[in-house]
Amino acid sequence: MEYYYKTDCLDLRQTLESGQCFRWRRCEDGSYVGISGRDILNIRQVNDGVILTADSESSIQRWLAYFDCGTDYETIIRQFAADETLRLASQENRGIRILRQEPFETLISFIISQNNNIPRIIGIIERLCESFGEKISDKYGGMWTFPDAKTLAALSPEELAPLRAGFRVRYILDAANKVADGRVSLDEIYDMSYDEGKAYLKTITGVGDKVADCVLLFAYHKTEAFPSDVWIKRVVAEYYSDGLPECMGDYKGIAQQYLFEYFRKRTPLKQN
Repeated sequence: MEYYYKTDCLDLRQTLESGQCFRWRRCEDGSYVGISGRDILNIRQVNDGVILTADSESSIQRWLAYFDCGTDYETIIRQFAADETLRLASQENRGIRILRQEPFETLISFIISQNNNIPRIIGIIERLCESFGEKISDKYGGMWTFPDAKTLAALSPEELAPLRAGFRVRYILDAANKVADGRVSLDEIYDMSYDEGKAYLKTITGVGDKVADCVLLFAYHKTEAFPSDVWIKRVVAEYYSDGLPECMGDYKGIAQQYLFEYFRKRTPLKQN
């Protein structure tokens, strides 16, 4: 079935190619196909919104939640206008949304992302899903589910070697084992504060500040999280050395995405 969602605050390219997700495929007609759980979606941009095509109404509702359609981005963008740099960044990239992704997939994906580039991250995740997930067939050619924690926890480092994930294999297995045996309950993080959730995730080997912040932002929508990579560190040093502006409020993670995309296109950064 098809569902039309009217908005000017959802740009598919800006959102799906922004580095917060890794399992969307761009089709020849410009639409995108992706999978979350066992649900496959085709979504395409139209002049004043997007059209979602999925198997059922319940699936459509899950995808609307995934694309954070319940958040008023217009109001957040107006709030950001109090800071000139953030005003420019948010206006130019107003189509970026913070996706609400499945926690375990997000955790493993950002463990894989450490000291890595996007093409390699995508390749490792594809091999992981094709090797240990389940194929879901559909008219777009089918996609593979993301393997669950118990499946990955049962594997050895040798079995994961063909992924070519290097040192990250140890971290993947530690995360899978701790989730599978209950030492880490990903569901409990929804009810934790940002600080509690961050400390909890960091009990997993290989999860530091950046990976924890990415998981809290892109899976749990804890928008206080402010993932800091080399780009964001440069932006903060250049523009916010005295501290982040108050107008970010509790939406630092959304501001971070706008700033990241804005300055990524403008290298080198402004010189003093």
